[in-house]
Amino acid sequence: MSQRQGNSEKLIFDYIVIGTGPSGAVITKALTDDKKTSVLVLEAGENKDRDKPIRDSSFAPELEEHFFPQYFWQGEGVPLKGLDGRTFEWTTGRLLGGGSSINGEQYVRPTSDVLREWEELLGSLWSPQKAIHDFKKLEKYNGKTDNPDVRGFHGRIDIRQAPVNPTSMAKKLVSAIEQASGFTEILDYNDPETPLGPFTRWQLYQKPNGQRESSSTAFLSSDIMTPDGHGLHGRKLRVFFKSTALRVLFSKKRAVGVEFLKEGEYIRAYAREKVILSAGIHSAHLLMLSGIGPAALLKEAGIPVIFDNPNVGQNMRNHTLNFANFTTNPNDNPLPLDDPNALYTGGAFLPDPTPGSDRNRRGVQLIGIGSSESLVIAILFLRPKSRGSIRIQSNDPLQIVRADEGFLEDPADLEAVKNIYKMYIKNIAEKLEAIDHAYQLISPTPDVLDDDTALETFIKQNFGHNHHQQGALRMAPFKKGGVVDRRGRVYGVDDLLVADASIVPFTVDGNTSATAYLIGFTIAQQLLSSRSS
Repeated sequence: MSQRQGNSEKLIFDYIVIGTGPSGAVITKALTDDKKTSVLVLEAGENKDRDKPIRDSSFAPELEEHFFPQYFWQGEGVPLKGLDGRTFEWTTGRLLGGGSSINGEQYVRPTSDVLREWEELLGSLWSPQKAIHDFKKLEKYNGKTDNPDVRGFHGRIDIRQAPVNPTSMAKKLVSAIEQASGFTEILDYNDPETPLGPFTRWQLYQKPNGQRESSSTAFLSSDIMTPDGHGLHGRKLRVFFKSTALRVLFSKKRAVGVEFLKEGEYIRAYAREKVILSAGIHSAHLLMLSGIGPAALLKEAGIPVIFDNPNVGQNMRNHTLNFANFTTNPNDNPLPLDDPNALYTGGAFLPDPTPGSDRNRRGVQLIGIGSSESLVIAILFLRPKSRGSIRIQSNDPLQIVRADEGFLEDPADLEAVKNIYKMYIKNIAEKLEAIDHAYQLISPTPDVLDDDTALETFIKQNFGHNHHQQGALRMAPFKKGGVVDRRGRVYGVDDLLVADASIVPFTVDGNTSATAYLIGFTIAQQLLSSRSS
C-alpha cells in the first residue's frame, strides 16, 4: 500500500476516503472487499466504539444535547436573521462512525415522493425502485411490517423496531394524533405504502440487544478491521485516526492525494485512483480549501483557484425544530421498564397542514419524548424553503467556516410551523386531554396558539437545532446549482468525488442518516462497476 522513496516513505493507496460516517464506511468496505484494492481512510477523531456513552443507546438523547468535546467537533454558526440573531452549534461527530455514532438513532428512509424528484433530475440511478432495492441490501430489519417485500433482513445495518410493547403514554399520544389529524395508526413508516400516520414503535439504529448500531459497528467492525484501524483477513485497509484532512492535492486538474495533520504531524498521502470526501458538514470546507468554489471568495482567502464553481457551499438546508410540552399522568411510564433503549414515546409523520399543501405528501415529523414529569413533542417541518450557506473565512484549514443555516428566512417556513401548532398541536392537545385530563398543554399556552404575533415570537424563542444539514454540495447539473454529478463526481476536476448528505439534491423528508447510507451504497456500486468495466 505504500512505497519507499529515498529515506522517506511515500504513502500511496488506490483510494483515499475522508470520513467514516455512513457514506464513507460503506464505500470503504465495498472497495476493499476484493482484498486487492488498497484504501486509506482519514478519521479526525478516535475509535470510541467501546465507550459506554457511544455503545449504550440510552445515552443518545444526552449526547445530542451536550456535545461532549471528546466526541464532537466544537463550533458555532453565525447569528441567524430569521431567528432574531440567535446562534447554534456547528458540529457533528468527531470519532469513528462520524454522526452515526452520536445521533438520535432514528432510521427514516426518504419517501418515494422525494426520490421521484431525484430521479427526474438525475435519472434512474436515484429512482424510488432502486432505492428500495438498495435499502433492502443494507438493512437487517428486526421488527414487524405489513410489507416484507420492501424490507431487508440480511444486510449489515441492524434496525430494531422498538418498543415491542408500547406504553400507555405512547398509546394515548398516538390515539390523540389519530383523532386530531384524521390519519390512522401505521406499523411501518418506512414502507413506501404507509409514509403517513402516527405510530407507537420507532425504527432505530440498534442491535437486537438495544446497543447502538453505527457505520462503524456495521461496516468497520471487528470482522473488517482491528480497533486501531488495520484491515483483517487480507483486506488492504488502513484507517488513520486523529488525522484531520487539510486539503486535496492536485496535479493540474486531477486529484492525486490529500494533505492532513496526524497527531500534529504534517503528512501527504497519494491516491492512484480517486479521492472521496465523505466528511459531512466539513466537505464543503475541504473543497474550498482545495481551490474548488466561488473564485472571488477563494481569492479573497488567498487560495489558488482550481475550478470556479459558485454553487459550492450554497443551497444548504436543514429541517426546523420546535417543541410542545405537556403535563402527564404519573402512572404512565414513558418507556417500558425493561427497554430504556426504546428512546421515544411514539410519533407521527404527517402532511404540511398549510392550506393548499399536498395532503398525500410527508411534511411534518412529530417525536414523542416522555419522562416521569412531562411529555414533549418535538416538531420538525420537513419541507423548508429557506436556504443557508457555508463560506470559508481564510486559507487556514483549522479556522471554522461561516455557517449560516438560514432558518425561517423564507416567510413560508414560519407560516408552516405556525400552522403545525395551530392545526396539529392545538387539536392533539384537545384530544389528549379528553383521553386523560392529566395531559395538559403548558408550552405554548393556549392563548399563544390563538395569537399570531405571540406564536411567531414563541416559535423563534423556542426554536431548536437539528443536525440534518444537507445540500451544500448539491448533486445536480452544473447549471442547476450542481457541485457533483449523479455519480458524485466533482465538476471541473478529475478523480475527486463527494459522497455524503451534502450532495442531497432535494430535501429529504426525515432524518438524514438513512439517506447518507444510500448515497454511500449507490456511489460505491458505481465505483465498483466502472472499475470492472
